Amino acid sequence: MNRNWAGTYEYTAPRIVTATSVDEIRSIVAGGGRARALGTRHSFTDLPDTTGTLVDVTGLPPDFALDADAQTVTVGAGTRYGELALWLDERGWALRNMGSLPHINVGGATATGTHGSGDRNGVLSTGVRALRYVGADAEVREIRRGEPDFDALVVGLGAYGITVALTLDVVPSYRVRQDVYAGVSWDAALADWSAVTGTAYSVSVFSRWEEPSIGYVWTKTRLETDDDPVPTALLDGALVVGESPLGQGDNITEIGGVPGPWMLRLPHFRLDAEPSFGDEIQSEYFVSRATAADALTAVRRLGDSIRPALIWTELRTAAPDGLWLSGAYERDSVIIHFTWHNRPDEVAEAVALVEAALEPFAARPHWGKFHRFDADRIASVHPRLVDTRAVFERLDPEGVFSNAHLERLGVRRAR
Repeated sequence: MNRNWAGTYEYTAPRIVTATSVDEIRSIVAGGGRARALGTRHSFTDLPDTTGTLVDVTGLPPDFALDADAQTVTVGAGTRYGELALWLDERGWALRNMGSLPHINVGGATATGTHGSGDRNGVLSTGVRALRYVGADAEVREIRRGEPDFDALVVGLGAYGITVALTLDVVPSYRVRQDVYAGVSWDAALADWSAVTGTAYSVSVFSRWEEPSIGYVWTKTRLETDDDPVPTALLDGALVVGESPLGQGDNITEIGGVPGPWMLRLPHFRLDAEPSFGDEIQSEYFVSRATAADALTAVRRLGDSIRPALIWTELRTAAPDGLWLSGAYERDSVIIHFTWHNRPDEVAEAVALVEAALEPFAARPHWGKFHRFDADRIASVHPRLVDTRAVFERLDPEGVFSNAHLERLGVRRAR
């Protein structure tokens, strides 16, 4: 398959190799030419593409290694989060958070700043304690939290090497229940946004920008005991039983207040089923929580214009971090996600409207989703971009891991 997971982008690389060992990756890099890492193919643009060799890392062995004393796990970069989660839970350990899809691979998700939700939860990249990568000289290198360059490399977009393994923070296993609230009005939500997003450990709002309700509020409550109660009301909305924001498909993790293991509740979708809607395009933007109400109001005004191209919008939150290219870098963030129908022309028009509306709020696009930012606009919203580019250029002076996408956005120097 030469397309992304949704089938909406076709890779142009002349060669795709599924690597089964680190030594094989070293040989590819040593052989000359450009190379880029490819994971579970959840990017929606040419970000992973190359004029050289695409190295599919999903063939690398997981090589799980738990260090209970340090509270870490080391895992192969191509391993899917859901597979890691099952392995951890069997041993009594857990990740702090997961994305909506457990199907995404650890290396690709952390390299692009992918996230779950939760006012106190960082993006998934903040769980990285160390990473191991094949550099431009085909040598294997490791960098750990606290060392120089670490904050530049974690959300590194594959721009300096091919990540082969990561060490992640873990915590003792815990249990979660999922509930859905309906009927919360825009007026009530925007007047007290923290009451919405702070009502549970992880909260997602699913909306189609209709009036007067924001749509569905999907909560994931971390439990001390299975009998822990949850509120029956949320602002001017109420708990609903048996309703799912995404319909009643059998690919959804169990809702309705049924307690269960963390890894079967934090994701929206089941690992053993096809995720999301499939034939889709995605866009996403991080805005500061301080300006979120105004930013959401600006997008809300576009509802009638963008709705024909829209499947769902999902609103989530992330705690601030210090990773230089993270969407939540030094900013408590509200994240505005769009799942669009696969209608490229309509989506391009809708995205142009959204990005114009969000420009006053210094919105940062998700690196792996479809957006229309150029180098100047990326630089205007990422204050450490120049510093990060300097690190990438120092580690990879010949641009082995660069590509047209990175150069177009100013993440790598044009060649």
